[in-house]
Amino acid sequence: MSPVSRGRKRKKSKPSPLRRVAEPELVVVPDDCDCPVCSGAEEVDPRQMAADLLSAFEGLSTAEDPLDAEIAAATVLSAGQTAGDGFEEALIDGLAPQMEAMGGADALVMLSAIAALTEGRTAAALSASADRLAEAGVTRPDWAAELAEPVTVDGCVRIGDSQDAADVLACAFHRAGRSHAVMLTVDNLDCGAASGILLFEVEQLPEALDTMRTAVAAEGLTVVEEKLDPAEFRWQVERAMDARQVHDDEDPFLDDPDDLDDDDDEGMPPYHLLAPLLRARMRALPVSDKPKAAHGDGHESTLDSLTSVFGQPDGRRGGRGPVPRSRGRAGAPPATLPAKRKKADGPAPIYQLKVGLKGSRPPIWRRVEVPADINLAKLHRVIQVAFGWEDCHLHVFETPYGSFGVANRDLDHQPESRVTLEQVAAGAKSTISYTYDFGDGWEHDILVEKVLDRDPSVRYPRCTGGRRGAPPEDCGGIWGYQELIEVLADPEHPEHEERMEWLGLDTPADFDPAHFDAEATTKSLSTLR
Repeated sequence: MSPVSRGRKRKKSKPSPLRRVAEPELVVVPDDCDCPVCSGAEEVDPRQMAADLLSAFEGLSTAEDPLDAEIAAATVLSAGQTAGDGFEEALIDGLAPQMEAMGGADALVMLSAIAALTEGRTAAALSASADRLAEAGVTRPDWAAELAEPVTVDGCVRIGDSQDAADVLACAFHRAGRSHAVMLTVDNLDCGAASGILLFEVEQLPEALDTMRTAVAAEGLTVVEEKLDPAEFRWQVERAMDARQVHDDEDPFLDDPDDLDDDDDEGMPPYHLLAPLLRARMRALPVSDKPKAAHGDGHESTLDSLTSVFGQPDGRRGGRGPVPRSRGRAGAPPATLPAKRKKADGPAPIYQLKVGLKGSRPPIWRRVEVPADINLAKLHRVIQVAFGWEDCHLHVFETPYGSFGVANRDLDHQPESRVTLEQVAAGAKSTISYTYDFGDGWEHDILVEKVLDRDPSVRYPRCTGGRRGAPPEDCGGIWGYQELIEVLADPEHPEHEERMEWLGLDTPADFDPAHFDAEATTKSLSTLR
């Protein structure tokens, strides 16, 4: 099996020696809140969410520095990565009105701080709620107005080592007479991804940077140091944070609440808690004329490393085919992805899909019914169950709007969990494709046969039809499967016993390529969450 085709779950490597950081941090980052939004609860009562957040950050209005409020807001915003695409609506339509209704100085500060770290509709809605509280007589802290003051930056620097193993990007931010320093550690051995964020009193930054230089020299390496202008600093920080985001999408750090981040064993607060704050700071800096960096740009990628070790896939039978890369139809650039369904649009209809295994003779296919707004990550699981695949290889959906699967910028695969089926397949007769195992190359054509009304008595997804059993994993693609059928049907074939043992069969009768049970498949689908 190709190393490229197998799914990957890994811990991110840590930069060395620059992961050693100076103490102390400027502020103590709050422990993870156990309110519904921060704990990732699937169903959140907006009133309870607001009450729990105000309880978790009680006394915020008495803080001496607006940065404390921003860190609390960043903690809340970091939960948006688990809450999903409805998080913005939850803030605007749920949290803001409920906090406004509860009133009080802490609510006004939290609304103002979240607004300061966000943009567009979210910032406007939360700012309006805070303003109405002030107009109703709630007293703003003396420093509240500072949140809207412009942020300036100086002292932008990059410190690295002669082996280009890791970098530190550091600067000092200033706003309304207050200052603080930020340090971002970057792991160049992990696609140049950000690995940790630290906040310092600005007076502590020179000492912290000296600690970095000393650590590099202690490893017998030469210190590489570069002063950066603000635009270049923003470009490098955002490149590192974007690479980290790709990795987190591929291997979500919030899947296990007890394993949020590996960096804090070196004294760093969890990266994700401060990332929204640093993103907001970057938006205050000028934008570079340089194009946005591709994932891993300037550093050897995982795919490049595999290619250098195992060679370029040749696509021949018995070898490994080319890895699918994002493209529009007929080689055209991907179209602009339509917007997602909103709550105001009402419940999504049901799509009746016919999923056929390309190249199979006789045809192997499944007919399934799924909500039109199912995300592609869950549709992937539906297809895996429907065909009896074991989900031990990479996969990708090819659509008119690009390629979606496990997020991978080397392959131009965008995160599938953020995209729904109806976004990429607008209605009846729409088609997309799904490839599973880039080695064996199991290609599936997905056709929206019908758009149905939702039946309240039915649990979706369900399987309503199909034909023939699916091939076993790792049998060599569609041609290898056809050969497997021939070998199992011929007791005299020299590979007959070997193939029987490989499949764990007692007799050839245990293998029936014509068998398919739609009812049993629906039962298996009912266990999906």
